Amino acid sequence: MDKSLRQLFIIDPIQQLNPSKDSSIAIMQATQRIGKQNWVCTQADIATQGDQTMVCAHPITMEWIEPSRKDWQISYPWYRIAETRIVPITDFSVVWMRKDPPVDESYLYTTHLLEFGERNGVRVINKPSSLRTWNEKLGALRFSSLMAPTLVASRIETLETFSNNYDDVVLKPLGGRAGQGVVRSSSSSPGFLALLELVTQQQQIPVMAQAFLPTVSAGDKRILLIDGEPLGAINRKPKKGEFRSNLAVGGFPEVTELTSRESGICIELSSVLKSEGLALVGIDVIDGYLSEINVTSPTGIREIERLTNIAFADQAVKKLLVN
Repeated sequence: MDKSLRQLFIIDPIQQLNPSKDSSIAIMQATQRIGKQNWVCTQADIATQGDQTMVCAHPITMEWIEPSRKDWQISYPWYRIAETRIVPITDFSVVWMRKDPPVDESYLYTTHLLEFGERNGVRVINKPSSLRTWNEKLGALRFSSLMAPTLVASRIETLETFSNNYDDVVLKPLGGRAGQGVVRSSSSSPGFLALLELVTQQQQIPVMAQAFLPTVSAGDKRILLIDGEPLGAINRKPKKGEFRSNLAVGGFPEVTELTSRESGICIELSSVLKSEGLALVGIDVIDGYLSEINVTSPTGIREIERLTNIAFADQAVKKLLVN
C-alpha cells in the first residue's frame, strides 16, 4: 500500500476506549473517510534497534458511529482489527501520538523513540519534543498575562502567602488530568497547612495554586485549535455541588460561541503553537482567563460533533492532512 495512505495511532488499548466519547476514535473515523488506512498500537509496541524504529501494530477499520440528539448510535462491534504486523515506523506518513496522560517515564521515552521516525521523514502529531516540554499546566505560564493570578511552588510558606491574597484558591497537581486531584480551599480553612503538606508531598513536589474564579459555575470552555486556528468549542458546566467542570468528573457540555476575548487568546497562542509543532491542542478558558493548554490527547471532539451536528473531526483532518 502507498505509504501516504497509512496512519498510525498510538493510543491506550483500543478495547478500553469509549467510541461515544473518545476523540481519537473520531479522528480515525475522519481519516478513514478520506481513504487512509489506520493502524493502532500502544506505547509498549514500539521498539528501536540502532536508529530504526519498529512498531507492532494492527490495521483497524471503524464501523458505523453516528451522533443522535442525546447520544451516539453505534454499530457493535464498532471496529474490526486485523492481525498484528511488525513494520518500520517509516511505513507510515503520519503518526498520531494520542496516548492519554500521565506523562510518565514510559510516555517520555516514547517521545524519544518517535523522534527517530521523525528524523526519517515521518510526521508526528503532536511533535514529540514539544510533548516533552509542554507540561499542560506549566505551558500556560508562557502566557501568564492571560491567566488568573497563578503561583507554582513547593514551599508551604510561599503557597500560604499567595493564598492569603484571595478568598479561595485552587490547587492543581502538575501531572494531573481530567480534573483529578484538583482541590479548592482557602488559607482560613482548618487544616489548610496540612493540605499543603499533602499536595506538595512534604514540600518535595511543586503544585500550581490559582486564584479561584467563582464564575466557573457558568462554565469552563474547551476550545480546540487545529494548526493554531480555533475550529470548535464547548462549554463545560460543573454538576451541582462541584466546582470542577471536567466531563470526566461529571461536568456536562453545552453549545457555546467564542467571545472576542477568547478569540484574542487563540490569536495570541496561534503562532507559538504552530512554530512548535503543536497541531492539535485544546485550551481551557474560564471567564476569559486561560487555564490550561492541553497537548497530549485533547478531548471534546465528540461533544462538539453531537451538540453542533458539525463534522469537526473531518474539518480537523482536512486542515492537517489535505490542505
